Amino acid sequence: MSESEAQIDKQTEVRHLLRTVKTSLELAIVARAPAELLNRLGRVSGLLDAVSQLPVSEGPAQAMTAGLIAEGLAAIGACQNWQRGRTASA
Repeated sequence: MSESEAQIDKQTEVRHLLRTVKTSLELAIVARAPAELLNRLGRVSGLLDAVSQLPVSEGPAQAMTAGLIAEGLAAIGACQNWQRGRTASA
């Protein structure tokens, strides 16, 4: 895989994750999730949105991308766990 293909794949991954985080945030708001979870999803959503507008192959966006992807996946996981716990007890 060439370097430009890797860059495009990383940008696509960031954009896809951003859509997933935004959807999770919307669902969490409607479900009246705890403020801590909403804040976590909102923070990651905002940062992913900002990074998605920058070239991920250089500069600060490159340095932040891997950590943001991990944070985004963890936030989605936390949201899913909260929803499962809520459904099990309902």
